[in-house]
Amino acid sequence: MASDPKSREVSRILREAGEGGPVDSAALLPLVYEHLRSIAARQMSGERKDHTLQPTALVHEAYLRLVGREPLAWASKAHFYGASADAMRQILIDHARARGAAKRGGGRRRISLDLVDLATRQDPEEILAVDEALSRLERQDAHMAAIVKLRFFAGLSEEEAANALGTSPRTLRREWTMARAFLQRELSKE
Repeated sequence: MASDPKSREVSRILREAGEGGPVDSAALLPLVYEHLRSIAARQMSGERKDHTLQPTALVHEAYLRLVGREPLAWASKAHFYGASADAMRQILIDHARARGAAKRGGGRRRISLDLVDLATRQDPEEILAVDEALSRLERQDAHMAAIVKLRFFAGLSEEEAANALGTSPRTLRREWTMARAFLQRELSKE
């Protein structure tokens, strides 16, 4: 995959942006659009049918958040895709908060963590509970939180996530197991 001309071009654009150069967003978007669209579709797959956001709009809003602010130093494509997934997740969380604001006051209900659909929660309370649990994990162990973000929200494989984080796949698997256990424990307290 690294020898793919498209992949090399993405790496070049991100490297130049990371070195303080301007982000060539006109050149970057067509190269990363399909991958970003698949991340958005995965995150939106569990949303209700009448959701006001669609995957295409989510990609565009997240992309604008990423390239519309001060230039960021992306260490790699995995870092860029992770930041993209994070931006999409934050947009969905903001949307869930706005939608759930009228429902405040009720007690939280217990949520089971089915990690297969962690990124596709449709209930605003569940989305917020997952986000709060992930924030607690990030405060306790930022590396494990990064693993969750790369695996679920960016859709990277274990090998890709390990490579992005500079760790071995075996170590990543062990930390991945611990991160899932932490999230399960935190969500079962809700």
